[in-house]
Amino acid sequence: MLRWELAGIAFIILAGSALHFVFEWTGYWRPAALIAAVNESMWEHLKMAFWPGLIFALVEYPFIRKAAHNVWAAKGLGLFTMPVVIVALFYGYKAILGRGYLWMDILIFALAVVAGQLVSYRILIAPKMERSVQWSGVVLVVILIAAFSSFTYRPPRFFLFEDPRTHEYGILDSTAR
Repeated sequence: MLRWELAGIAFIILAGSALHFVFEWTGYWRPAALIAAVNESMWEHLKMAFWPGLIFALVEYPFIRKAAHNVWAAKGLGLFTMPVVIVALFYGYKAILGRGYLWMDILIFALAVVAGQLVSYRILIAPKMERSVQWSGVVLVVILIAAFSSFTYRPPRFFLFEDPRTHEYGILDSTAR
């Protein structure tokens, strides 16, 4: 189980890093915006951990489902942990230091992925939980999918969704990049 979660760390970091550029690589193809970052907002950077994490969970599931307990509770909470850690550490260090640093942002991304996968691992090896806990993990994953699927196309006017360079929201005109 631990090997799977460690492999997930590597996959999520590599795939998530690529997702920073996929929208541009596709010529700003709007369907790619579903999973790829479309601007420099915090929200778009959270997608870079979520979608690879979900893909890895789906790939890993058939291999671990018989040996693991609490698979969807583990995956739901792990996928939720990643964006929470990113937001907390990013805004925390910016509040303390007064500005952002690219190397810190990359480190925070990696730490959040590690945290999410470790949370997942601890729940996977925990004693079997009640069915309602398992379903709450499924519900959490569905809510996250709905949020990450819709807020790129229709972002709320909230600081997490604002591109700090352009002060705009959502999919930007390709000339603004």
